Amino acid sequence: MTAQHKYIDKLIIRNPELGTMAADIEEAVNLMYRCYLGDSTIFTCGNGGSASDSEHIVGELMKGFALKRELTVSKRKVILDLYPDQGDEICANLQQGIPAVSLVSSTALTTAILNDLDPAYIFAQQIYAIGRKGDVLVAISTSGNSANVVNAAKVALAKGMSVISLTGKTGGVLARFSTVSLKAPSSNVGYIQEYHLPIYHCLCLVLEDLCFGEDSSR
Repeated sequence: MTAQHKYIDKLIIRNPELGTMAADIEEAVNLMYRCYLGDSTIFTCGNGGSASDSEHIVGELMKGFALKRELTVSKRKVILDLYPDQGDEICANLQQGIPAVSLVSSTALTTAILNDLDPAYIFAQQIYAIGRKGDVLVAISTSGNSANVVNAAKVALAKGMSVISLTGKTGGVLARFSTVSLKAPSSNVGYIQEYHLPIYHCLCLVLEDLCFGEDSSR
């Protein structure tokens, strides 16, 4: 059984109504895994509660989630050679990370964009500046119609990035500009957000296992 199936099966056992999403969840994981293997970056964005989810996802990716992600021997050696007196301490306090950036987190930058440009491009401007081919955008909108999230997805595709959207059951406009669209089976905002948490936790768990688990090359 692959890492994908192990965690996705557990997700569906706990949430049977997500069963129809299994193939899309696996596709999303594969996009994120290829991003990691290509030394690319995962970006996240959303509004309100979805902004909190954007930061939550980055928190699970940038350090250990279910695994300790200890540094490999080769990575430790670089630090130990540079800092023989402090190397062990540094290595003991570092974990391997999956490069990820929340576009909702930079107050100075976002307020500058809001002041100088159309607010509907608050995330799109950031993607245009730092997004690269091979990167992935995780775009979160319960309605699928948030203009600033949709515009970010459009610009991400123009930059050669992949887009994973987390929405409600219709997918909204955002679904049309997504490489894969993960549609929570509800039209109620609160219920959609409750579904999004276990979905993106599953994504992060599978990705971590692929990148740093026992069968990974690390």
